Amino acid sequence: RGALDLPHGSVVAAACSRVGQRVLHVDRRSYYAANWASFTFNALLTWIQEHQAESLSEEVQDRSSLVEEGEELIYLSGSDSASISNLQVFCYISEEAEEEEEPPNTTEEEEAAQEQGEEPEADQPQPSAPPSQSEPTRKKISYTQLEKEGRRFNIDLVSKLMYSRGSLVDLLIKSNVSRYAEFKNVTRILTYRHGSVEQVPCSRADVFASRQLSVVEKRKLMRFLTSCVEETEEHQAYNGRPFLEFLREQQLGDNLQHFLLHSIAMVTEDTLTEVGLTSTRHFLRCLGRYGNTPFLFPVYGLGEIPQCFCRMSAVFGGIYCLRHSVSCLIVDKDSNRCKAVIDSRGQRISCSHFVVEDGFVGADRRVTTPTRLLSRAVLITDASVLPGDSEQQVSLVTVPPTDGRPAVNMVELSPSTMTCIPGTYLVHLTCQSVGSAYEDLSPVVTRMFCTAECQDQENRPAVLWCLYFNMADGSGVEPEGHDLPSNVYVCSGPDGALGHEHAIKQAESIFLKILPEEEFCPPAPNPEDIIYDGENTSPTSTGEEEGLTAAGGEGEEKQQEQQEEETSLQPEE
Repeated sequence: RGALDLPHGSVVAAACSRVGQRVLHVDRRSYYAANWASFTFNALLTWIQEHQAESLSEEVQDRSSLVEEGEELIYLSGSDSASISNLQVFCYISEEAEEEEEPPNTTEEEEAAQEQGEEPEADQPQPSAPPSQSEPTRKKISYTQLEKEGRRFNIDLVSKLMYSRGSLVDLLIKSNVSRYAEFKNVTRILTYRHGSVEQVPCSRADVFASRQLSVVEKRKLMRFLTSCVEETEEHQAYNGRPFLEFLREQQLGDNLQHFLLHSIAMVTEDTLTEVGLTSTRHFLRCLGRYGNTPFLFPVYGLGEIPQCFCRMSAVFGGIYCLRHSVSCLIVDKDSNRCKAVIDSRGQRISCSHFVVEDGFVGADRRVTTPTRLLSRAVLITDASVLPGDSEQQVSLVTVPPTDGRPAVNMVELSPSTMTCIPGTYLVHLTCQSVGSAYEDLSPVVTRMFCTAECQDQENRPAVLWCLYFNMADGSGVEPEGHDLPSNVYVCSGPDGALGHEHAIKQAESIFLKILPEEEFCPPAPNPEDIIYDGENTSPTSTGEEEGLTAAGGEGEEKQQEQQEEETSLQPEE
């Protein structure tokens, strides 16, 4: 029996359940996935209040009475509040909605006259039409409306995308977990340059359709991208030298160097050539599998992914307990193995392996302490940073480093992703921390958005509400950097990379340590292929026992049942 309490450990739980292991997955929170979770707007406000409240140290209860001879206790940490810090919230909209939107051309004199009950002259602009009529002006959104429609938001704590040929997509396809979720293509890649947002041509179609590049630049870019597909001796000659130097010697102009460095390879100027080329090849390999960009995004937010794996674990017998935690481990002194755990209610639960979130490990058991942080910002805006023909764009925006500040990845989500309400966009910003999240990201927000009364308000999207916070960088946590029993495995939190390679690699590594002879996440059978023990498979079987349909019978009912299960994969009401 395995006891688990961790974010992307849902992958480990699913993998273990799938091969017949008994899995108990407990979480002290009221929601799944810890720092990988998604929240409605109202739930996010509650999460903010909980983290802003002064954390009280929980009294450690004495569990020595549950320890037998030859055993010892290891107490776990009661709080992981240190993983989130420097929360700051700003609201730039009024509390209540205006009854009627004022016409844009009304002067102060006309407003005063209307307030006094005077009729406007015939040649003056007429007041805006009643709300029942369609009007081109954009409706103002109030804070009350955000709260009222808060359940329609799905706001991720961590901002990532899925590479179409990355390890997460491969795992979702291999394990059949992909059927539990839906995905949207990231429709465009943008970059911030010279004070404006530009679209990056990354596919062949984009390159030849681009109006930003000359004919010569288009040929150079296509020739360079083609040459990058396979490693050559010419590439190897630049190993150990900066990638920017390599790009310059390829006779590429400033435009192409910017696109390749910051938006395709997504590296810095001092990145080594071999690293930059590897990133470029990965980008190119992912193009065209599902769309013109390499990326996918889950409908309803990234928090759907852990829940999909939790569902797979539950289907194969995994047990889940929310608002329940493990307070300490019971370790056999002779073998230095964890043989049981004690939960928050004082119950002793036997286990053969234990996977734990890094935040549960006490300071006395840490050999290395993570020092790296991520800076995060979440914005609700009223328009896209680059308006286009479609209002349903899903965009990745790269903001190069400037003035000693790190590069920023920005993901802009439209209502088509089911993460925000119509008339708004949800924008995520992430970078490596230099200072607080506000210090790192507010300059970018100020340059690209309107956060207060400003001269060019119509040219930039307005921020309605925003949240800044710092999050511990999971890539700084070493799995072996803890003084723990040999059958206790530590999972880190989210890392700062755009993809999920770190998390999936870590999950697979833990699984193979637990079950080295088993396959990692083998495919789950399709519902129509499952034959249940003791089931009568004759045509007369109704399949009513335990609400299951017999294999090979009532196929339409099974398909309908599967569709109902899939549509239930939505945020809990």
